[in-house]
Amino acid sequence: MKILVLNCGSSSVKYKLIDSSTKEVLAEGGVEKIGLEDSFLKFKRPDGSKETITVSMPDHKEAIKQITKVLTDPKEGVIKSFDEIEAVGHRVVHGMEYFNKSVLITPEVVERVKECYPVAPLHNPANITGIEAVTELMPSTPQVAVFDTAFHQTMPAKAYMYALPYEDYEKYGVRRYGFHGTSHRYVSARVCEFLGVPYDKQRIITCHIGNGGSVTAIKDGKSVDTSMGLTPTEGLMMGTRVGDVDPGALVYLIERLNLDAEGLLRHINKESGVAGISGISNDMRDIEKAIEEGDERAKLALDMYEYRLLKYIGAYTAVLGGVDIIVFTGGVGENQPQTRERICKQLAYLGVTFNEEANKSRGEEVVISDPDSKVKVVVIPTDEELMIAQDTAAIVGK
Repeated sequence: MKILVLNCGSSSVKYKLIDSSTKEVLAEGGVEKIGLEDSFLKFKRPDGSKETITVSMPDHKEAIKQITKVLTDPKEGVIKSFDEIEAVGHRVVHGMEYFNKSVLITPEVVERVKECYPVAPLHNPANITGIEAVTELMPSTPQVAVFDTAFHQTMPAKAYMYALPYEDYEKYGVRRYGFHGTSHRYVSARVCEFLGVPYDKQRIITCHIGNGGSVTAIKDGKSVDTSMGLTPTEGLMMGTRVGDVDPGALVYLIERLNLDAEGLLRHINKESGVAGISGISNDMRDIEKAIEEGDERAKLALDMYEYRLLKYIGAYTAVLGGVDIIVFTGGVGENQPQTRERICKQLAYLGVTFNEEANKSRGEEVVISDPDSKVKVVVIPTDEELMIAQDTAAIVGK
């Protein structure tokens, strides 16, 4: 089944056309700067070469129209018409407690996703815009919503509740929801397949670390705790997000910096994290380079980034009553051997023995612990698009 997977942001659309039966990526690319004069579409050809087309795209409908135009182009395309696209799978960021699994999109589902706007004001409206654009362009094509939050709906109340007045949860849904759920679900299942062990009998800690980052504790195939909260701001220190912080410090900054809600959100989401501490960049490659040149703030940023990750691994080991497998994934997890090494060498107390030679790889599935290690440490490149395509095919196939 040919599935078009869409990830719609506020001013961007990423896409992949995937054959769900063979797992083959038939086409991929993305649109950026929607609504601006210099909007453009970039895509990768089957031979690996890349092309960029500058074209006016005032809204998501036009962006998706341009994507389908490239997909069906006589020269650059891989399909002859829309009819070959059998379904569209959408990444939807927040489903609150309404959705604990992927669902076929109906008018009722759209209304529920809109009810989640207050907790995901940047993401869910863009997701809905993409859904509505496809509905208009391809009205007879079934669509499926795959939620970032769904995998974490198995968390017990003691893990997802905040110690705020209970009425805040009852009236406003304030609780931990967690994100990156599609990635955590994919890599936790894939690592068990890779190692040849039963998924439903493992204690797994998955570390999705990149510009955004989260850690999840998975027991017997179910998420039991995760580091992100009501929003993706909580938890690990990230590229530009603050992660865990004393709420009192935020109140203090509101007063000292004379911030309104929008200003505070910008401060903790766009101006903090690795970029805020280093004063250089949110890109770990830039940080590593700066450290080599003796930059102390860059070193502090990296130390903080890794320290928080180490703390969450320790905490989730306690939550799980031990750990069988630790997974690294995401941009940093897959491509930064130095960070993996520094973390793993501090996990010797768990019985982790580290394989430096195996750890030299980037972007590959590989066991980076020694054969005698009590805990298997594995790098598994994430594939959220494949997960979305497979969920979409399964739901539409019914």
